[in-house]
Amino acid sequence: MSKAASNKLSPADLFDEALAPAPASPMQSHAEPSASGYSAKDIEVLEGLEPVRKRPGMYIGGTDERALHHLFAEVLDNSMDEAVAGHAKLIEVRLDADGALTVRDDGRGIPVDPHPKYPGKSALEVIMTMLHSGGKFSGKSYETSGGLHGVGVSVVNALSERLDVRVWRDGYEWKQSFSRGKPVGERERLGPSRKHGTAITFLPDPSIFGEGAALKPARLHRMARSKAYLFRGVEIRWSCAPEKIQDATPAEAVFHFPNGLADFLAERTEGVESVTPMFSGRIERKGEGGAVEWAVTWSAQGFGEADGFMQSYCNTVPTPEGGTHEAGLRAALTRGLKAYADLTGEKRAGLITAEDVISGAGALISVFVRNPEFQGQTKERLSSADAQRLVEAALRDPFDHWLTAAPKTADRLLEFVIERAEERLKRRKDKEVARASATRKLRLPGKLADCADAAAAGAELFIVEGDSAGGSAKQARNRRNQAILPLRGKILNVASATGEKADQNRELSDLMLALGVQGGSRFREEDLRYERIVIMTDADVDGAHIASLLITFFYRTMPGLIRAGRLYLALPPLYRISHGGKTVYARDDQHKDELLAADFKGKKPDIGRFKGLGEMNPIQLKETTMDPASRTLARVTLPRSEEVVASLVETLMGRKPELRFRFIQENAEFAADDLDL
Repeated sequence: MSKAASNKLSPADLFDEALAPAPASPMQSHAEPSASGYSAKDIEVLEGLEPVRKRPGMYIGGTDERALHHLFAEVLDNSMDEAVAGHAKLIEVRLDADGALTVRDDGRGIPVDPHPKYPGKSALEVIMTMLHSGGKFSGKSYETSGGLHGVGVSVVNALSERLDVRVWRDGYEWKQSFSRGKPVGERERLGPSRKHGTAITFLPDPSIFGEGAALKPARLHRMARSKAYLFRGVEIRWSCAPEKIQDATPAEAVFHFPNGLADFLAERTEGVESVTPMFSGRIERKGEGGAVEWAVTWSAQGFGEADGFMQSYCNTVPTPEGGTHEAGLRAALTRGLKAYADLTGEKRAGLITAEDVISGAGALISVFVRNPEFQGQTKERLSSADAQRLVEAALRDPFDHWLTAAPKTADRLLEFVIERAEERLKRRKDKEVARASATRKLRLPGKLADCADAAAAGAELFIVEGDSAGGSAKQARNRRNQAILPLRGKILNVASATGEKADQNRELSDLMLALGVQGGSRFREEDLRYERIVIMTDADVDGAHIASLLITFFYRTMPGLIRAGRLYLALPPLYRISHGGKTVYARDDQHKDELLAADFKGKKPDIGRFKGLGEMNPIQLKETTMDPASRTLARVTLPRSEEVVASLVETLMGRKPELRFRFIQENAEFAADDLDL
């Protein structure tokens, strides 16, 4: 819950600053302090790269391991931009024993001549120490680029304990060093050289990312390899100091893939039986300032744990949240397949949606566009409308020709997609009938607050204790896909009750009806009306007991639900800690002590203890426990053998109290440790 204190400025933080109290009187003297204590001296101006160090999350999304490795991505993107622009063919990546990382290319080299707008500073120093400086704004130096348009490398500099830049250009070798975003000495001319390119060596700042945080060789190796697939004209050489090698990561490797994404997809789908041969290609539209490369295949058996996958890139930058280029690929494939169906007279093609076409596909799409627009500073989703039009136009003819050139292949693909469409419609119909049936049987509109969506995919059922908690949960939920089922206190312990008593229990009967399933051998996972079942009880002993009773019920009645990974425990906080404008939540006493020591040392914060979920207002309940963006869920699993689990459940929840008493005696020392006795 400590993540409530985010690195990013929330809308509430911004409004708090904007709506700070005004002076007591409009006639108040400027020479006197305001009555509120808020005056000109309180206005802080961050200069240079200070904003980056103050709020790194605004620039790289946080300070966790993913953000740490994002520094490498930014430096590597700049070298890739040189390669894509036709000025570099070789990129070297080296991880040293001290944890410093070097990225070197044979491109044009960063300009080192004096900057006309900033006397006394070279272009190199301006680029490294000032946000929004670089050669990617006008489009003259780079037709397409993946760097952060003048933000990326300066952010890396700001968040590095040390950073050294070497440049080879204009017949000389140049060097300048920096520390935490500030120059350490002037730019130096080291001597004549016929080389050309740039080398950047940086060591992430532990005061930002935490002591012990280090770049991981395996992750760097994977990122460098993936980048080489995205531009077939570049060679990336990887090396790692022997002291840093982990697992099977090689000390040296060379990445060069002449077939680009086709090589990438072939490796990713090795051993997978496909419905069709791979559909791949690359088209460059110079007049439109863009290029598209793609590789797609379909498989009935799926790809590992998933039925399908799609990975996308823009200007060699991964876009894990997708965007307009993915939408263009889906649209092009769907239109092309429907057009082929019309050509062959297949009337069932009207059932097909883009989801049917892409759900069983393994797809890679990479676009190169001018001035791409992204959602968020770290570019996780592409929003450029031009990218969708570019992809659709580029794939239209090649996909039509690919289908008509091999009718047998095209027929197999069409039948495969139509079958998926029919399965989708059947599942939707079954779920709608089951949902309507369960709601009618319950006849408890105040009991089960169901989802608005009919589909089980993405739907969640929160089982809460009591009407008070149920009322807060109903206000805090997302009505579209979150359902609430309140229970009246503690449910029946099915491990100690007779089967007849369990069958007659109203609470358990309502729960089964809400889930849409039957118990025992008649349980079928596909009958579940919700993708996730979440037990949400108070963060106290009684709440833990109710959760134990529910887990026992699910284990005894429908263990397949647990094996499928569909059962979760919500982790609501026990404490609310606030001081000034900062508020965090603690899960338990230990977590509270950790937060007090870390975030409130020397202060006297206000500490409130929640007596139950019903005491939390809906906004707090949503933020801490129900919102997927900020909550924490614990998945209930069966990690041990069936015999061990069955024995443990019988011991703790069964009919023989002497077994529980013996278990408590044998494990009392661990309880004492937990209680600090």
